[in-house]
Amino acid sequence: MIFLCAVTVWFSYSGISQADINNDRYDGNIFVVYAGNGSLVPSKLTLKQSLDREKPVVLVYYLDDNSDSKQFAFIVSRFQEFYGRAASIIPINVDTIPPQDQYKPDEVGYYYKGAIPQTVVLDQQGKIVFDGIGQVKFEDVDDVLRQVFDLVPRSQSVELKRKTFNEFNSELVPEAK
Repeated sequence: MIFLCAVTVWFSYSGISQADINNDRYDGNIFVVYAGNGSLVPSKLTLKQSLDREKPVVLVYYLDDNSDSKQFAFIVSRFQEFYGRAASIIPINVDTIPPQDQYKPDEVGYYYKGAIPQTVVLDQQGKIVFDGIGQVKFEDVDDVLRQVFDLVPRSQSVELKRKTFNEFNSELVPEAK
């Protein structure tokens, strides 16, 4: 009888610990769980430090318990993969933005529009060059960053592809043709 109770309890809680990219349940840090990249949070530089150094910035507003943010985590990791040395990639959990009536341009709350995920790209002078809401395409942000860094347009360069490294990434990346 005790064995039967133990088995029943075991199976009734087994689904709770499984991460699911398609729900709004908290599964942990989305960049670790769904992008396999724990180096994104916390970011190396703050927004103010990046602006002081005249370094381009990619701000990504997200929530750990939001399915759209979970699905977008891999794309944010790709931003870091290709531009992480030249630009500051700064993911911001919107729950950590201190509520204020007004923000300064060197504060992350200044650019937030109340939707997640939201991606904002600032050039070296701190000017907004991209502001997208939702799961924006990597290519859209890549095109903007290529302009910011004065790189060759994607249509004139070789497409770089990296091998995916976990089952979540392979679901989010289209198969090579």
